[in-house]
Amino acid sequence: MIPVISTVADLRRWRAAVGGRMVLVPTMGALHEGHFTLVRRARELAGDAGRVLVTIFVNPLQFGPNEDFEAYPRTLEADVAGCAEAGADAVFAPPVSEVYAKDRSVTVQESALSGRLCGASRPGHFDGVATVVMKLFNLTQPTDAVFGQKDYQQLAIIRRVVRDLNVSVEIHGAETVREADGLAMSSRNRYLTVEERAQAPALRRALLAARDAWRAGEVEGARLREWALERLAEEAPLGRVDYLEVVDAAALTELPQVMAPGAAVMAAAVFFGRARLIDNLMLE
Repeated sequence: MIPVISTVADLRRWRAAVGGRMVLVPTMGALHEGHFTLVRRARELAGDAGRVLVTIFVNPLQFGPNEDFEAYPRTLEADVAGCAEAGADAVFAPPVSEVYAKDRSVTVQESALSGRLCGASRPGHFDGVATVVMKLFNLTQPTDAVFGQKDYQQLAIIRRVVRDLNVSVEIHGAETVREADGLAMSSRNRYLTVEERAQAPALRRALLAARDAWRAGEVEGARLREWALERLAEEAPLGRVDYLEVVDAAALTELPQVMAPGAAVMAAAVFFGRARLIDNLMLE
């Protein structure tokens, strides 16, 4: 079994001992095949000489007051076993007290990309994400880090933070891992009822239908959005749309027309019962 590190002091000793290239995979636990794909990608990047470290930390700063911090699934033993099988060298799983001082007063805030999409409906969420990622970078001193593209906005914000703060970590995005019916893998999928689970893949199909319309010549962002919403309403009446937008792939601002491949992303968040599912699709 790989070591499970729980204190900053032990982490620093481990990092000093291994030296060299180290690829970080930050997670909040409740790991599934999507996470383990990130670990395997990190293993490829690290090679035989490098190290792969997975962090498992349910970050309180990125949960709103009415969100599921206390209920968020915690499955450390199974997570560690899966990480070992996927090629990790160690897991850092600290308590909150090891990461945040009781009187903490510093937060990392990104102001250009975080106000729309998930940031609009989850105020302060990306401040919490940016803060914990910077802390993990400082604590673990990685050369590289791997994040999933399912959280497209999160990945864009992390890239911006690394760029603007001159952080010496190379960020790698990994493709979304999906179930056989197209549903993006997520720790929150376990919240779905049988009926909700049957309808949830309609989110992916709605995005694909809009992309098909774009490929057939529809360039108006509003019409593509309507196309996806209509398809979603037909196939997933249990879904409640938080947002579904056509945005600039770099700036994440609303894009009235999509004129070039790769210029736009369709991003969506939909509630199915207590589960808030997100997905996205590049128009190309």
